[in-house]
Amino acid sequence: MASYFCPCPRGMEAALAEELGEIAQDSTSLKVHNQVPGGVHCSGDLHDAYRINLHSRIASRVLMRMAVTGYQNENDIYDLVLAQPWEDWFDVDHTIRVDVTAVKSPLRSLEFTTLKIKDAVCDRFRDQFNKRPSVDTKAPDMRIVGFLDARQFTIYLDTSGEALFKRGWREETGDAPLRENLAAGLLRVSGWKPGTPLFDPMCGSGTILCEAAQMVQGIPPGARRRFAFENFNGFDPAPWQAMKAAVKVNPLPESPTIFGSDISGDMVEMTRHNLRCAGILFEVPLKQIEAQEVKAPTEAPGILLTNPPYGERIGVRGDSSLPEDELATTFYSALGTTLKQRFAGWTVFLFTADLGLPRLLRLKEARKTPFFNGALECRLFRFDMVAGYNRREEAKPKTV
Repeated sequence: MASYFCPCPRGMEAALAEELGEIAQDSTSLKVHNQVPGGVHCSGDLHDAYRINLHSRIASRVLMRMAVTGYQNENDIYDLVLAQPWEDWFDVDHTIRVDVTAVKSPLRSLEFTTLKIKDAVCDRFRDQFNKRPSVDTKAPDMRIVGFLDARQFTIYLDTSGEALFKRGWREETGDAPLRENLAAGLLRVSGWKPGTPLFDPMCGSGTILCEAAQMVQGIPPGARRRFAFENFNGFDPAPWQAMKAAVKVNPLPESPTIFGSDISGDMVEMTRHNLRCAGILFEVPLKQIEAQEVKAPTEAPGILLTNPPYGERIGVRGDSSLPEDELATTFYSALGTTLKQRFAGWTVFLFTADLGLPRLLRLKEARKTPFFNGALECRLFRFDMVAGYNRREEAKPKTV
């Protein structure tokens, strides 16, 4: 049994813990432990690491803990790393990369600490084989991750390889695309489930739509990519292939429930292309239309979830003579009116770094949840579009 740490976008820890709990239902050994800022601890056998890599939409990586110790200086870190049996996991011919993160560590230089970890791994191999692994910072075979807090140092071996948000299907992106695991986390936090109408009226390159469509079809996020654990010494592909073969895809929906639109025709085409690359076999209706002109795509209310544009992205079409802040005010004012008039009964979720967005929309949020998009602090604003919203506004008595 091994201890694992699954990092995720900040703010998504509870959603990831819930997802890991669902993945653990198919395992007798996977146990979910505590949430900490930036991720979730769990434990299980090596096949559980395969399982999380295959099925988790929210985790950024699956890190296997090699050792943990108290430390006073970089030499303590070097000694711990040197003592680990790296040769059991990978060969001297594999390339490596070392990354270090820290919270309240007293050490002055993370770069020097990173160097000491790399030296310890290389010295271990040199002592045994008279050769050392090469470093490859761009596409390494193995990633080694160190984590420092005020008192303890933990060393991990990454089972994932490339970050898990890289699903293996994306060929094209628009400006500032959402990462796939963040989009999947937003879908979970919104309460959306397959079968519920979903609409993204500013879909960009279609990340939210692709994640939702794969959920509808039952395609695991890791089905189309390779992982670092496939390079481990002694890796037996049979259990891994059996795990993938055991996935049961869902029947295709008979009528559309996922819809998207964007002001840019190029983005609509990019979304269409990305849906094909993601293996989606059912229709996802897409339109080229300005967000403030859209109508609800279904009679039954559903969930509208989008990452609204900002700055220049608002004025994609043509050159606007309006300054950027005035352009945003005009755009969001019109969008707020559209939501009130045409989306009665819908639950609207807007994910944005603009914390003043409700004021621009002239809507009162029902909830705001903080998340981080990388280092950027964002909010997921929820608006409940109550039926008769506008009529109540109009019925207010006029003051003389």
